[in-house]
Amino acid sequence: MNVKKIVGVLAIALLLWFVFTQPDSAAGSMQSIGTTLRDGADSVIRFFTQLV
Repeated sequence: MNVKKIVGVLAIALLLWFVFTQPDSAAGSMQSIGTTLRDGADSVIRFFTQLV
């Protein structure tokens, strides 16, 4: 089996374990990640807007 595939399966298993054992904490983490991604996208958009 490919090492990359094994790592991917382990990461998904860890994520599912985290969601099942600590759903409130997992939801908070996902909101934080979503906010960070949204802020990053907004920054990139502002950067390209300023270039034009």
